[in-house]
Amino acid sequence: MAAKLEVERIAESLRIKIAEAKELPSRGVSGSGRETFCTVGLDQEVIFRTAAAAKSLNPFYSEEFQCEIPRRFRFLSFYVYDRESRPEKMIGKVSIKKEELHKHHGKETWFPLMAVDADSEVKGKVHIQLRLYKSHGHKRLAVRVLACSDLQFVQGSCDPFISVTVCFRNKQEVRKTRPRKRTVSPQYGDTFIFDVPDVENCLEGSEADGVGVGPAEVRIAVWHDSTGIGNVFMGELRLKLVDLGSELLNGHDAWYFLQPREEARVAKPALGALRLNIWYYRDHVFSSHKYNQLRNVLLDSPAVNPITSSAAYILGECVSNKVDAAQPLVRVFFQANKIVPLINKLADNEISKVQDAITLFRGTSLVSKCMDEFMKIAGLHYLHDTLKPILDEIFTERKPCEIDPLKLKDIEQLDGNIANLKRYVQKIFNAIVNSALVCPNVMCQVFCGLKQAAVRHFPDSKEVRYLVVSGFIFLRFFAPALMGPKQFELTTEAPDAQTARTLVLISKTIQSIGNVVGARKSQHPYKERYMMEIHREFMDSSNIEAVRNYLDVISSASRQHAKGIETPIVLKEGFMIKRARGMKKFGLKNFKKRFFCLTNESFTYAKKKGEYKY
Repeated sequence: MAAKLEVERIAESLRIKIAEAKELPSRGVSGSGRETFCTVGLDQEVIFRTAAAAKSLNPFYSEEFQCEIPRRFRFLSFYVYDRESRPEKMIGKVSIKKEELHKHHGKETWFPLMAVDADSEVKGKVHIQLRLYKSHGHKRLAVRVLACSDLQFVQGSCDPFISVTVCFRNKQEVRKTRPRKRTVSPQYGDTFIFDVPDVENCLEGSEADGVGVGPAEVRIAVWHDSTGIGNVFMGELRLKLVDLGSELLNGHDAWYFLQPREEARVAKPALGALRLNIWYYRDHVFSSHKYNQLRNVLLDSPAVNPITSSAAYILGECVSNKVDAAQPLVRVFFQANKIVPLINKLADNEISKVQDAITLFRGTSLVSKCMDEFMKIAGLHYLHDTLKPILDEIFTERKPCEIDPLKLKDIEQLDGNIANLKRYVQKIFNAIVNSALVCPNVMCQVFCGLKQAAVRHFPDSKEVRYLVVSGFIFLRFFAPALMGPKQFELTTEAPDAQTARTLVLISKTIQSIGNVVGARKSQHPYKERYMMEIHREFMDSSNIEAVRNYLDVISSASRQHAKGIETPIVLKEGFMIKRARGMKKFGLKNFKKRFFCLTNESFTYAKKKGEYKY
């Protein structure tokens, strides 16, 4: 007997860059700008939201997002909102069918914004059966509505009913089902019988006696039953009987996706455009043992000399985007506890090819991308312990920190803003330099290897021991996390324009501190004159010495009292909705809000954060 084939699964994922919008409509005749933000949705489920951009009709977002896709979907949608309107108003949207995502893969494209209204926002599908037959000499069409699935909520509820309209020539009949209460997947089973003038004419779409309105048509419309605001349209289906042909005589049975109302598809005035870059991946995944040989070849890479002949290095050379190779490599090697020798060997190879130490790891090489991914995984909990309390304070207080005179409406606010910024930067700085002893041990091992390789290749440089470590921990770890805290799960809230600007200024200062400890000159070049006072405040000898002590500790081979690799790494935490165990009835009382924590070792949840009892 032939061996049974193993069932594969399809793993889908998205990586999206929302760059900017242009030519958005103004609020009125004044032509003033708007404070806008974007959301990303699978069908109508929002999965990402950008920070609010500064007031402009050509806003710049420059945010990236990636995720795995856990369920089926029809459309990937992007919505642009006016943040200042109450409630927040949708300006326009971009909707891309799942089947068309491959056409835009890896291509930066301007997409025109389309109008958004209730008639165009539909989701779900409907199951129907159609059959033409004769009974007692009369020709009849039977339309059976069986069910709907995955309908949308309307103001928090869903009480759907279905109207069935059949149009023959100049005749039109309408029948309706009864509403089904509180369900997005209603079951019906209703059958409606319609008298048909002429079976063959219906099949052929002809107009006998010169009278008619074209081919016969069946229209299925789904509505939300509401006495307060009136029935709300939820989607429709239009079928030309001529398109089904002789299949009607034997019975037609199918699920159909609901479509927007015909009137909603009419062209609307220009609403601007959105520049996007989309990467859509659809991978076939087999059982783990199918990859054993490949996994073993990859894991042997650190022992291969030269490293450029190893499978891991060659994989990095085969892809145009190094991130596509770095992400899976880091996960495979991290799980096998071989990430340290891999990064050390790749780094040693790259350092050996550099002539000037100041340019170390400034490009998009495989090892730099592996380090980015590695620090996100190994250092996420460390990052949260170090930065999150202060970031929560910044989001709560929302104190102005703008110090660029050209962006200030009232110049008298400058001194107060400088004081606010200095206070936040000082707190961030102290939190970082005092966190050396809790830096994850595996990160310290990697930093130690980087430092040793840099010193070996540049023995005459006194600064290289600091430069090579600060280039990663400050410039590629702390600074990006401060600039985009949502991407590092430091917050679930998208910052408003003022808070986002505060984070940018703090991140600039932290980057400068990281740069100056490895600079050959004591003087740091100021790119923006308005940052000069902040730089002078934090570039004194005591702060530089504190940073160097911090870098020495996290790159020391004999560091004591450190968190080891055995410390669980937090992969995800937040709130979830849990259904009570043993409850057969479906109701709101059976669902409870719980705080969960997923680590590389366990999954726990409780009523509040820190109370893991389950």
